[in-house]
Amino acid sequence: MAATNWGDLVDAFRHGGIGRRDFLRLATAAGISVGAARLLADHVIAQGATPDPPSAIGVTPATSSPSATGAAMPGGRSMNRQELYQLIHRSFELSEPATTGGRVIYGATSDIDTLNPHLGSNVFSIWVSSCIFELLVGVNPTNGFPAPGLADVWELSDDALTYTFHLNPNATWHDGQPVTTADVVFSFDAALDETSLGGVQSTLNLMLDRYRAVDDHTFELVATAPLAVFVENTAALVPIVPRHIWESVPPSDWGTDPGSTGEDPAHVVGSGPFRFVEWVTGDHVTLERNEAYWDPEAMPAIDELVFQAIPEASSQIAALTTAEIDLCRIPYGEATRLSEHPELGIVSYVDMGWFVLNMNLDADDTELFLDIPVRQALMYALDRQLIADQIYHGYATPATGPHSPLSIAYAPDRIDTIYTHDPGRARQLLDDAGWVDEDGDGVREKDGVRLAFECLYGENVAVNQQLVPYLQQAWGEVGIAMQPVPLPLQILYDNLAGSYEMAIHGSGAPIDGSLGHLFRCDAVPPAGLNDAHYCNARFDELDDRQLRELDVEKRIDLLVEQANILNDEVAAGILVFPQTVLGHRRTLHNFIPNGSGFLWSLPWWWTEA
Repeated sequence: MAATNWGDLVDAFRHGGIGRRDFLRLATAAGISVGAARLLADHVIAQGATPDPPSAIGVTPATSSPSATGAAMPGGRSMNRQELYQLIHRSFELSEPATTGGRVIYGATSDIDTLNPHLGSNVFSIWVSSCIFELLVGVNPTNGFPAPGLADVWELSDDALTYTFHLNPNATWHDGQPVTTADVVFSFDAALDETSLGGVQSTLNLMLDRYRAVDDHTFELVATAPLAVFVENTAALVPIVPRHIWESVPPSDWGTDPGSTGEDPAHVVGSGPFRFVEWVTGDHVTLERNEAYWDPEAMPAIDELVFQAIPEASSQIAALTTAEIDLCRIPYGEATRLSEHPELGIVSYVDMGWFVLNMNLDADDTELFLDIPVRQALMYALDRQLIADQIYHGYATPATGPHSPLSIAYAPDRIDTIYTHDPGRARQLLDDAGWVDEDGDGVREKDGVRLAFECLYGENVAVNQQLVPYLQQAWGEVGIAMQPVPLPLQILYDNLAGSYEMAIHGSGAPIDGSLGHLFRCDAVPPAGLNDAHYCNARFDELDDRQLRELDVEKRIDLLVEQANILNDEVAAGILVFPQTVLGHRRTLHNFIPNGSGFLWSLPWWWTEA
């Protein structure tokens, strides 16, 4: 079907003349970005009405101006800061603050582990550091793609290799010194230092050929080849820190520096909308509004933001209902009851995360999971629909493949192996692999080794209180002995980078579908986040290809092929795609979390109290 104009194309799609795949292909061929085309296609499906033409929703052909994804096409530029804010205000109902000032307290299940944005390994550390520090790019909350951060805009050369970022000239550090490209170069140098513990070296080395400061406010990144997700895997991975604070500290010592531990607040210097006040270990972190913040549109309305560590979910709920805190995560089983509370609002949304069984494939730690059939048996032994319905109370769906429903590569109908609940098949796989219960104690053995292991999990993650006993029971029924080991979250994450047998934790992948940072052979810690030490040469080959494939549908085909490799071999036991459920006091306004991020609307929060 040849669409002569935008209206014809949409009408053909809406009335069944072409399918979604052809609509995306034709729209992107016409210069509409893939992310924007997908959003528009979803709008047609959901609303049954013709969407506005691209120019009316901030999406225009890449040859003349940026797309709604924030991407820069060859020879063009990205969305700029003004266009981003216009899109946000068109997309979300943000009320004007009736009052300014006040304090907002978030009830966190654990303490942070560092204030250094290069080193944070748990979600609360990342959230805290994101309020203090910034990156060249941020996130577009309408779709999860890169958007202006410290850089107002970026351009892409005609050969699709050189990305030129233009820093906001008004950006300053909390101590008043200007943010310049010298800080950006320093931050990239530190991230790539071989002694760095930041975990992004493998991705940066794969993507980045070189970088340089053109002048004080112009910075260049040069790609190793034309890459589909270059910005997401370079500019969006490296927090910018002040050179004048950190240049005297070797990256290997950053973890113990007073600027990371909070012992010296004068060393906790960022450029973000909040300044560091104090970190009382095990209790709370307090941030205050940066009155000199360089971006007036994103100047916070609240005075203070506090992350209060409250490990027990029941204690969090009690604190929320008595107004001791303003928001927290809600256990799935409490969502219905609390939704009837007149002073609380309950928000649930799909995010990019998954709940995963990490089986350590490093033979130096354990050889129990090296055989693929053993890993497959572990999955077939589980009723993941039961897990979604009963343990997650319907706030989850069984994972079909590794890509979240928000990912551009989510294609459950193209996944070859579906791990339905089939204990008989689990037993047969184990029998065929030589794991049999020779002594009749209920646990299988092979070559004198019992199929028994420790499973680490977060002790204060509410869902684990039901999930872990169920896993232990289901595996026990097929002759596998799992010993649960509850740990504080930070100790759990420390073990993932070290020695363990199995661990249960939350993880996830970006909206662009890339999974190399989690599963490439060269992404094992400390260079990357491949905590399971999975390695498959074909996966890596496909990863190199998908990163360089600029045709979106061809790239998705490669991502799906990768997904089938991971799924067939159970590189990780991805159980469900859970929703996030949050509760907040109704006195807190403009709290609009979504799959693009938890804190994106923070600049517009305001509170009555």
